[in-house]
Amino acid sequence: MTTRTPARAAICHGNTRPFAIEDVELDALRTDEVRVRILACGICHTDMAVRDAQLPVPLPIVLGHEGAGIVEDVGTAVTAVKPGDRVVMSFNSCGQCPSCRIEAPTYCYEFYPNNWSGVRPDGSPTLYRDGAPLNGNFFGQSAFATQAIAHERNVVRVPESLADTALEVLAPIGCGLMTGAGAVLNAMKVREGMPIAVWGAGTVGMAAIMAARIAGADPIIAIDVHDSRLALARELGATHVLNGRSDDVEAEIRTICPQGLGYAFDTTGVNTLIERAFTLLAPMGVLGLVGASAPEDMLAFNEASFMSNGRRVMGILGGDSDLQTFLPELMEHYREGRFPFDRLIGFFPFERINEAIHASETGEVIKPVLRMEASLQAPLA
Repeated sequence: MTTRTPARAAICHGNTRPFAIEDVELDALRTDEVRVRILACGICHTDMAVRDAQLPVPLPIVLGHEGAGIVEDVGTAVTAVKPGDRVVMSFNSCGQCPSCRIEAPTYCYEFYPNNWSGVRPDGSPTLYRDGAPLNGNFFGQSAFATQAIAHERNVVRVPESLADTALEVLAPIGCGLMTGAGAVLNAMKVREGMPIAVWGAGTVGMAAIMAARIAGADPIIAIDVHDSRLALARELGATHVLNGRSDDVEAEIRTICPQGLGYAFDTTGVNTLIERAFTLLAPMGVLGLVGASAPEDMLAFNEASFMSNGRRVMGILGGDSDLQTFLPELMEHYREGRFPFDRLIGFFPFERINEAIHASETGEVIKPVLRMEASLQAPLA
């Protein structure tokens, strides 16, 4: 008889109903899978995009893709982690396609079946509710739960150097923080002494600002509409801050950088802002895009300016990150004080998930993190 593991999970039914914490069961592990007792999970904009039907993910579903916890069991083929290991979790990938073979798993050819289909790539469920299959396997984890099935490729063991760092602090490193920092350090490869401007000072933008300081960029310009976020951006590495409500943002950037921007990074997904950012690029300047735009949105750039100045426009997913090398690198930057992302976090008990989501959407908290309380960790009666 197949052994299933009981757990509690927050189920998303869409934006007409709040998330509901209910009893679920995890399927028995496959050979390459890992079962993790979740201690904390960050809340990301992508979770809300699924709730609002902006992404092709089936509902109802257990979301959550910034999980952290303790490995409790592993499949027979797993060698990277073992029971008792402290891990952080991120997206899954196939490991075999042309992108995965060159350590570019964020562009995995099989990204959808491994992350967004609601089931395993072979169509089998990872979760059950009342004996019936429930959509899960979100980003290969579905970590809005007290237990989660993950995979050898999307769990990263926390280095011993961070043994004294709480997992609830490290939890959100696997998506938004990785995306912003990776865009700067991996994708755009920001050069020391070169200017960068970052549109949007949420989790991704703040991570980019901190990474730009690590890279030695100068100046580092933050643009946002919230003065409180701009104040924090300055503390975290921005040399200049501009309120996006001003009509003079482009003029102010040209004053700060008369030769143009070496790098422009957009986290907003607003096409008019992206097009304006393009006009501010210096020769060989790079414009990186991570903001989620509406499917019908288009961009227009002047072809002569695009070609003759050697400008580049890059779509960036997941910060071009190879999880097994980049997440430990970011954790080391945190340990050394160079990447103080804990200043973005606000903690919420698991049962207050809807309050945490509201705090994120209103801007009250930049990065909400759910704590799976001890009372919810106990096996169900």
